[in-house]
Amino acid sequence: MLFRQLFDTTSSTYTYILGCNESQDAIIIDPVFEQHARDTALLRELDLKVKYTVDTHVHADHVTGSWLMKESEGAKITLSGSYGAAGIDVELNDGMVLAFGNCSITAHSTPGHTDGCFTFVTNEQTMAFTGDCLLIRGAGRTDFQSGDVHTLWGSIREKIFSLPGECLLYPGHDYMGRTVSTVAEEKKFNPRIGGDAREEDFAGYMNNLGLPHPKKIDIALPANLRSGKPDTPMSKPTWAPINVTFAGIPEVEPDWVAGHLNEICVLDVRSEAEYSGDLGYDLGYIEGSILIPLDQLRDRISEVPTDKPVVAMCQSGKRSSMATQILKASGIEDVANVPGGLIHWSRLALPGLHYPDWHRPDERPDE
Repeated sequence: MLFRQLFDTTSSTYTYILGCNESQDAIIIDPVFEQHARDTALLRELDLKVKYTVDTHVHADHVTGSWLMKESEGAKITLSGSYGAAGIDVELNDGMVLAFGNCSITAHSTPGHTDGCFTFVTNEQTMAFTGDCLLIRGAGRTDFQSGDVHTLWGSIREKIFSLPGECLLYPGHDYMGRTVSTVAEEKKFNPRIGGDAREEDFAGYMNNLGLPHPKKIDIALPANLRSGKPDTPMSKPTWAPINVTFAGIPEVEPDWVAGHLNEICVLDVRSEAEYSGDLGYDLGYIEGSILIPLDQLRDRISEVPTDKPVVAMCQSGKRSSMATQILKASGIEDVANVPGGLIHWSRLALPGLHYPDWHRPDERPDE
C-alpha cells in the first residue's frame, strides 16, 4: 500500500493519502481546502485516482477539501451522518469498510471530541488514523461541538487502546513536529490517558485545559457542514489551463503555449550563450521571446512585461521553474513554467522556434 503524510502549516493538520499499488485507487483522509492544488498534484504525479474523501469529523480549525476533491477528481465524500452535513455521498457507520483496490480501511466510531468522530484502521491493523480523538501524547478537546470527556475516555480505551501495541497511530494534528506514535507508546506515556490514569484523572485534566476557541471556527464549521463547498463561486485562472506541481510550480503544456504565442510573454532564462547558440549546439529560441538569464532576473524584474501572462522557458524546464517562483514572489500572478523546456518543445516539433541563420540544431543535449 502506498502511503503519504502531508501537513498544513496554518492549521497544523495532517492529511493522509493511501493508495493501492495494483489498481491505483486511493483515499484521502482529512484534506484541507487550501491544500487542494498540492494534493491533486501529488495524486497526478503518483497516478492515483481518489475513490473516497474521508473526514474524521467536522473540523473547527480548517475547511475540508472534500468538496473540491469531488469536483475535480470525482471522489465520493464520506462523513458521519450525525452532523447532518450537506453533500455527503456515503454516511459512515461503525464497522463500515471502505475499499480502494485491494486495500481497505475500517471505520470505528470514536465520539467524544465531537459526537461524530471516527478512527480509521487498515485491514491488517497496522495503522490507525485517529483524527482529533487521540493525539500524540494528548487527546482532542471536549469543550465544544457536543464533546464529552467521558465518551472520549471510552472511545480511546475501548476502540484505540484495544488495537495491537505495534499499531502505528497517525493523528489529525500535531503542534510540536511529531508525526507518528504507537498504541503501546500512548498507553504507557500519554500524560492524559496513559499509564495508571483513571477516568476521573482524565476528566480532571481535560476539563482544565483552558484552551481558547479555534480562531477559524466561525468560518470552518458552516463551511464543513456544506462538505467544504464555498458559498460563492470560485474563480480559476482563465488565461491558460494551469497545472500546479507537488512542488507548487504552476505549469502550462508547451502545445498550449505554441498556439497562444501572441497572447503571452515568453521569458527565456537561459544564458546569453545558450540563447544565441554559441555553446556548440542550438536549441533555438521562441519567436518573440525576451531573454533575462536566471541569475539576473531578480535585479531586472522591472523589465518583465506585466500586460500579458508570462511563461518562463529554459533548456529543460528546471531553471525556468525557479524563475516562475521568483516572478510570483515579485507580485506577478499570471505566470507559469513550461515543463521539459525547449528540449521537450523540439521533440514535439512544435512551431514557433527560431534559429539564427548561422546556427542550426546539429547537436541537442538530452537533459
